[in-house]
Amino acid sequence: MSKIHYINEFDEDRTFTFDERIALLRKRKIAQTEEKAKQGGADEDDYGLIVQDEFVYQLKPNHPNGSIYGYRAWTENYCSILAEHPIYVDALDAFSAKGFFFLERLRPKTKKWNPDYPYDDLQKIFDRYQIISGIDNCHHFTPDIQIGLDLGWGGILRKLKEQKTLHDETHHEFYDSEIAVVEHIIAFIRRAGDEIEALACQEKNRQLAENLHTMAAINHKLATEPPKTFREAIQWNNWFSMLSRTYNRGSSGGQIEDLFNPFYERDVASGILTDEEAIFYLACMFLQDSRYWQLSGPDEHDNDKTCHLSYLALDAADKINIATNLTIRVHDKLDPAFFEKSVEYLFKNKQGWPRYSSDKALMEGFMRCGYSKELARKRVAAGCHWMCIPGMEYTMNDTVKVNLAMVFQVAFQDMMANADQTRPSIDALWEQYRKHLKMAVDATGRGIIHHLTYQTKSQPELILNLFQHGLIEKGVNITDGGANYYNMCIDGAGLAVAADSIAACEQRIDKEGRLTYEELTNHLDANFEGENGEYVRQMLFHSERYGGGGDSLGDKWAVKISKLWTGLVRDLVEQHKDNPKNVNFIPGFFSWSNTILLGSILQATPNGRKAGEPINHGANPNGGFRKDGAVTSMCNSIAAIQPGYGNTAPVQLEIDPQIANDPEGVKKMCAMILGIMNSGNTLLNINIIDAKKILEAHKDPFKYPDLVVRVTGFTAFFSMLSEKFRELVIERVKAVNADLEY
Repeated sequence: MSKIHYINEFDEDRTFTFDERIALLRKRKIAQTEEKAKQGGADEDDYGLIVQDEFVYQLKPNHPNGSIYGYRAWTENYCSILAEHPIYVDALDAFSAKGFFFLERLRPKTKKWNPDYPYDDLQKIFDRYQIISGIDNCHHFTPDIQIGLDLGWGGILRKLKEQKTLHDETHHEFYDSEIAVVEHIIAFIRRAGDEIEALACQEKNRQLAENLHTMAAINHKLATEPPKTFREAIQWNNWFSMLSRTYNRGSSGGQIEDLFNPFYERDVASGILTDEEAIFYLACMFLQDSRYWQLSGPDEHDNDKTCHLSYLALDAADKINIATNLTIRVHDKLDPAFFEKSVEYLFKNKQGWPRYSSDKALMEGFMRCGYSKELARKRVAAGCHWMCIPGMEYTMNDTVKVNLAMVFQVAFQDMMANADQTRPSIDALWEQYRKHLKMAVDATGRGIIHHLTYQTKSQPELILNLFQHGLIEKGVNITDGGANYYNMCIDGAGLAVAADSIAACEQRIDKEGRLTYEELTNHLDANFEGENGEYVRQMLFHSERYGGGGDSLGDKWAVKISKLWTGLVRDLVEQHKDNPKNVNFIPGFFSWSNTILLGSILQATPNGRKAGEPINHGANPNGGFRKDGAVTSMCNSIAAIQPGYGNTAPVQLEIDPQIANDPEGVKKMCAMILGIMNSGNTLLNINIIDAKKILEAHKDPFKYPDLVVRVTGFTAFFSMLSEKFRELVIERVKAVNADLEY
């Protein structure tokens, strides 16, 4: 059996401080990241994966097309992986738990969805409007890790076996699969303990050998027992993270204070844990995986959750200072010293963390869906732009996208194709847009229902099923009624392209008469090439834009599209009221990393965008929305288009590091963040970018291998991004650095 270990060749008497260990671990992490980047990188989260070539798993398909479907195939393949997967451990680390790949991605790329449950008619509509339907997308909901911390793997196994005896044979496939998975997990963690113990006996350095002996003992215990100490709780969490990632990319983390503070306070009171140790353990947790964690926020009684451990988490992120996804939940009673410290680290490290969410906007929005304040408060930051109640919701957040710019293109072309019957005008264009957007949204809703109906036959959630309240008792996969709530977020992408295009038509054609719709069509078809093409493009580009502020036509149309979009998505609730899962549909605006994809087959648009160019980023305006690139104007525009039902339309800011280079500057930045949150915005992502440094890194990605940027909702090592994605970040930086030469 192959093994992947790091035996550190240090002198036997050398001792290490925690800071020295963090520095060495960080150095190794950067080297591993550089290795990944040289093998192709990825335009997504880091995930903490390790490049290796000692273990190559061959998928065991159960279908002639070479893919796997249903309980048995997923169970057999996952259990086979665990039986063979090497154990990664570094003697400098406090924890083991590193993975190398996702079972989900070993399937043939074009053979993911079970072909026995086709949706060909829907796919035609998806293709027409460039809809990312979410069908077959895994997880994107949040487990309650507290279940595992309370029960341990042994307790979960006992519960599964007990519940199996209480159910008839129609549930046995579920229980047999879950039992097999947990039994293999227990065996895997036991093996980890054995191999770490053997490694401890080989380690020459006394301090590191002792660390490995302790690590081995912890893993032998955690194979079946729940954690009792702070270190054990984080090791348990790290195993869960790696094991769920290996299955299907895993999930988010949760609220750090809720999960780990009881262990921290108990250990401190017992005299077995110092703050220095706690920071080290948290730094190792952040090193292990770039999962999403929430800090602070109010409890059910409106009291601030911020505690001493909250500060230690910020300190740990500061010390390891890699791609980290921490979200601060901003509310009226937020500890101002903690808030200020978070902003200090944001500017000190310039690595895109933390980000900030608005408790008020998100809570009140979720309550508009009919949920209580208590439930709304339980929703935590869980992904790039989304929230989820741990262990209670099934969501498809960030997996479903409708390209509003493509809907515009279809509507415009439809209007022009019928120009002999209805004279082209802004009113006619809007009617076409309303019609086509409804068709796109309705098809998206039907696609989600199709996914919920048949997902178990394609890809059951064998790991995350175990961490849902009441699901093991029900004995069904989470998409078959195992969740308490089904809240489906549908994101609109390309809002700014659609709004600016309609605004340009109204301003330059209907109001000013400087162009006709026929002439515009010819310029779009020619991609603004030929006679007067660039002149017309510039004229359109400099029309009144979304983000312009005041009474700009772009802002007016963005709000109008947002209201239409929100209404159509909410109408799906009534349309599908007879679905037994009581599905709730929640609108949002976000593009994730699909800005390039969604623009790639889009023709030239009337906002002056050329064919194939990316659409706008998330809810942000298009670049060049104002000559001054005013932050206040942009943020007010994004606040005005918030759908308002508990999911987000994030603000993405690129800020010069000199803005807050002293204590007074930090306080001003805190005030600005609070202003943005209090204006109705839901989520704020901030990049503090040295413009010259990032240009140098773009020319040579490995010049600054530890440079991290917030690409969208996630942070990533800049060197890991493809050239096209690096260019997207560069374009955003240029938008706020008018004098930047590139």
